[in-house]
Amino acid sequence: MDNLPPSPSLADESVPGRQLDSLPTTKVARAARFAKSGLKVGANYVKHYARRSVGATSSEADLHAANAAELYGTLSEMKGSVLKVAQMLALEKKFLPPAYADQFAQAQYQTPPISAPLIIKTFRDAFGKSPFELFAEFDVNARQAASIGQVHYALSRDEKSPLAVKVQYPGVADSIRSDIRLVKPIALRVMGLDEAQVRPYLEEVETRLLEETDYKLELLRGTEIAASCAQLPHLEFARYYSELSSARVLTMDWLPGQHLKEFLTTNPSQEIRNQLGQALWDFYMFQLNTLLKVHADPHPGNFLLRADNGGTVGVLDFGCVKEIPADVHRLFNALLAPETLADEARLAALLDETGILRATDTAERRALYVRTLRASLELVGRPFREPTFDFGDPAYMASLYALGDDLMQEPELRQQREPRGSEHFIYLNRTYVGLYALLTELGAHIRTQ
Repeated sequence: MDNLPPSPSLADESVPGRQLDSLPTTKVARAARFAKSGLKVGANYVKHYARRSVGATSSEADLHAANAAELYGTLSEMKGSVLKVAQMLALEKKFLPPAYADQFAQAQYQTPPISAPLIIKTFRDAFGKSPFELFAEFDVNARQAASIGQVHYALSRDEKSPLAVKVQYPGVADSIRSDIRLVKPIALRVMGLDEAQVRPYLEEVETRLLEETDYKLELLRGTEIAASCAQLPHLEFARYYSELSSARVLTMDWLPGQHLKEFLTTNPSQEIRNQLGQALWDFYMFQLNTLLKVHADPHPGNFLLRADNGGTVGVLDFGCVKEIPADVHRLFNALLAPETLADEARLAALLDETGILRATDTAERRALYVRTLRASLELVGRPFREPTFDFGDPAYMASLYALGDDLMQEPELRQQREPRGSEHFIYLNRTYVGLYALLTELGAHIRTQ
């Protein structure tokens, strides 16, 4: 969860012009909000083609901008799982029209907050007291609002130290279940799949999303991972306060720093960029290979960057943590190993073990998967196999985009809708897509071994 420094300019900027006095939490209410948005999007298409039919100007960019604004408005009002999906989509800028990418990127930093009465009610439900009784100071205006909850600035009663207080939106946990039930039949119909094929993947996503609503679990995981990573240089973690926390309220130290986009406007030196990137890489490699669990929500809003001490990273939000089974960890590392790329039989055996290849596949299909996965693993896994890596090299990102374009030229891959592979790779892949995106934005040149 985002956690901004308490400067007046940032506070003014982060509090939007409107606040939400209520949220649609029931299945019926959320379905109605989906339907309303769908009607507006449909109307925008009708207007677009009507204008073009009579020779008037109506660009695709204008259509995308109108629909992106409508969809983002809906996601912002609904919060919860649908807004979390927007955060995930924002990482996949290559696959979204610019208008959608720009709108959805806001979900990484700012969405409309809920109003003061809802905040106070949450505290009374959790502690039997208002926030003004628990803290020396409490700002009812959210400094940051995201998909699951929003962050408020407070001062502790004893030491008057700055605190970040994360407050969960009403009904989020229940809405996650209803949203998945609402969207699932539509998604299955569009993709031409039956429920049995996607059940493990949907259950994995639902489990992770529900864990994010459990602030007691987040407090435990955040405390444990911070303690385990204390020896890693150039990282900073918040201390949590269990006596001021509950299932829907989480209180922690207020960390200083700036989000990536804002930090880059200060024109940090390449040395600082490199140290920040190194800290991020070391953090994730230690989690992957030692802890067998990873902070699986590496979007820019979950890190605060400072130039202090040559570059320091503040890590936020341990709501989404993926615990990695030992056999999945072994497969993940084996697929990235240099000897795997050099041995087709070894690669095929690993793909069999992951479930990407199946006994019912034809020889032609097996050959296609082995060929395309080898190309993908060679490129995507390159940073893992080289002693140093320059994520600022534009040629590497161009190669990644070109690979995606090349793979989609394969007719069978383009038509393939059936999900394959272990459900555990959903969040592992998401984690490293996010990490690569951060390192690329930083333009960091780091030691990877």
